[in-house]
Order: sequence, then structure tokens, then C-alpha cells
Amino acid sequence: MIKAAQRLFDKMPEKDVSWNTMVIGHAQVGYFNEAIKLYREFRRLSIGFNEYSFAGVVTACAKSRDFCLTGQVHCQVFVVGFLANIVLCSSIVDAYAKCGKMSDARRLFDAMRVRDVLAWTTLVSGYSRCGDMVSARELFEAIPEKNPVSWTALVAGYSHSGMSIRALELFAKMMKLRVQPDQFTFSSCLSACAGIASLKHGKQIHAFLVNAGFRPNTIVLSSLIDMYSKCGSLEVARRVFAYNEHDVVLWNTMLSALAQHGMGEEAIEMFFKMVKVGVKQNRITFVVLLNACSHSGPVQEGLSFFETMTSNYDVFPNQEHYACIIDLLGRAGRFSEVLAQIKKMPCEPDDHIWNALLGVCRIHGNVELGRMAAELLIELDPQSPVAYLLLSSIYGVLGMWENVEKVRQLMNERHVRKAGC
Repeated sequence: MIKAAQRLFDKMPEKDVSWNTMVIGHAQVGYFNEAIKLYREFRRLSIGFNEYSFAGVVTACAKSRDFCLTGQVHCQVFVVGFLANIVLCSSIVDAYAKCGKMSDARRLFDAMRVRDVLAWTTLVSGYSRCGDMVSARELFEAIPEKNPVSWTALVAGYSHSGMSIRALELFAKMMKLRVQPDQFTFSSCLSACAGIASLKHGKQIHAFLVNAGFRPNTIVLSSLIDMYSKCGSLEVARRVFAYNEHDVVLWNTMLSALAQHGMGEEAIEMFFKMVKVGVKQNRITFVVLLNACSHSGPVQEGLSFFETMTSNYDVFPNQEHYACIIDLLGRAGRFSEVLAQIKKMPCEPDDHIWNALLGVCRIHGNVELGRMAAELLIELDPQSPVAYLLLSSIYGVLGMWENVEKVRQLMNERHVRKAGC
């Protein structure tokens, strides 16, 4: 209730430590600009500060993934001599890691005189998020005293990096050593099972949950639905879902499962059931719904959902939604409408849009439009291999092998490497 808190705060004759509370509160609910503004006002007043005075602004750094701001806060903490505080220093390491700046995170970590398990786990998580599982594993093995969170960080890293077998092997070792898993551990392991479509392992984990009397939260239930769906057991996924009438995450997961199985009409029916029982739709609901329409035919219904999502459901379209519409229209070969939608966008198209356009150009062999999308995507991110590979694929489908070779040469000149190489 941040607005109510702000009104009360504004009336306070003396605010002292309440400044810290307000900065943290705004950062935690995602009001980063307001958090930073309050922090600046507080520092200008020169009424004294301590280590906790930086907690809110560091939270804003991590959540907003603002590298420049993180560097500025790091400098301020260094100048006032608070880097010796383990929690504060670990939080700055985490902020650098969430900005994807692992070299900066590692330098600060290496400079810490004292490190607790939180500091170690923070860096393991950072490497895992960046897909550098070699560094993550090396660091994990070096942790003097591991806890369940550090084990889970590595399991999750393997799972998210597509190394499902490694994730499940580590989970088995974790169980053997009697390390207590948590909800996130189970969710990551179920995602690993889904990644390799291993129904056997997924059932074993589900059985463990049941036999241990473990009460799964929404994320674990969602992972169970996703696992059974991707392993081809859609009916079991439905039983796990069992029409939970209040949780939008589970509804979205079940909608996605139907879409993955090409059951677009059923996904649309389920969406209307969702509306009927009073579950509030969110941004992801419409991404899933538009994808369902895109992959199983009902173009007009997809357009209708897109046009009414704001007026009827109070969800404002973003780049992902526009990318879904471009995919929907493009798969139907309606390229003039695709271009019209791009022109109508209230913001500059990003990589979501050009990736979607490239994909449908490849399906229909639309070389000219595909080339334009590839050039714009390359302009946005010259080192991303996606645009080069998709353009090369378009040329390959049309038998234009000289152009395929030119794209490869361009990749070599710019030192662009395929993912995983």
C-alpha cells in the first residue's frame, strides 16, 4: 500500500529512518524512479545515514538492472566506508550480476575480506543466469559451507541453460546428501524434466512431493502442468490444474499447454471460462492466447482479442503482443496488414518485432521483407547470430546459395558466433 504509506510519510513532522523504509518500499514494488528520487532527497538533507540507508537504492539497482546506477551507488558505498558490510556488499554483487556484468560482480566479490554463503550463492546465481555454468560450478564447489539455496541456484542454472541431465544429476546428489529442497528446487527440476520430455523423472518428483506431504506452491504446480504437457500427458496436466479458480499463473500455464498441443479453439474456450469465473487476466494471458490463435488458425479471433484487450480486459499491449500479432498475420500471408500493424505501433519496434517478422518471412520465402527485418535486427544487436541465421535460412529455402555464403562471410568478418559455439 505504497500510496497510503506515502501520504502518511508526507505528514510526518520528523522522518529520520522512515526515509529508508520509503526508499525500500518504492523499490520493492517497482517504482524505481520514485525510490531514487527519495534517496537523493534524503542524502541532500544530510540528516545522517547508515548501512541500511543504501538498502533501498541497491534493491532498485538490482530490480531495474541499471548498470550505470549500480556503479554510482557502489562508489558512494565505497566512499563512506560501508563495503565491509557483508549484506550490503553482497547486494551490490547481486545488482552487478543482474545487470549481466559478471566481471564487475566477480571483482567486487574477490575484494570482499569476509564472505558468507549469501555472497557465494549470489555469484553462483549470477553465472547461472548468464549461462556460464562452468564458472558457476567451479564457484559452487569452492563454497566452504553450502546451504539449500546454493544447491538450488546451481540446479536452476543447469535447468535454464538446457542442461537438464546435469540438473537432475545434481538434484539426485542433493537428495542423497539429505539437503532439504525447496519450492524453487522442485520447480527447476520439473522444468528440467520438461526440457528432455522425461515423464519417468517427472513422475518420480511428483510422487516424492505427494509422499513427503509437501504442499506445492503456484510455481511448482505450474511446473507440474508444464512438465506433463510437454511430456505428452495433457490429461494429467488437466488433473493437476483442476480448474483452480483464482490463480492466473495456473490458468496461463494450462492455456499455454493447450496452445502447444495445437488446440487453439479449446484454449479460446478456456479463456472465456477464465473470464466467467472472475480470474483477472494479465499481460502473459494475452501473449499465450495470441500464440494459440497464431499456431492453430483462428486469425480473426486473434485480431479481435488484440483489438479488445485494452477496452475489455484492461491490458495494454506491449512489444510481445505486437510480435504475436505479426506472427499471426504473417503465418496467414497477410503481409500488408503486418506492415500496417508495425506502422501503428505507439513505440519503436524492438527485437521481438523483427524476430517475429523474420520468422514468418522464412515460412513464406518473403526475401525482401526478410532482408529488411534482418538488417534492422542486426542494427539493434550486431553480435546476435539470430538475424544472420534466419536470413541465411531464407536464402537457403529459395536455393540462393551465393547469398547464404555472403551472410556467413559477414558473420565471420564481424566475429559473430552461433549460439553454443
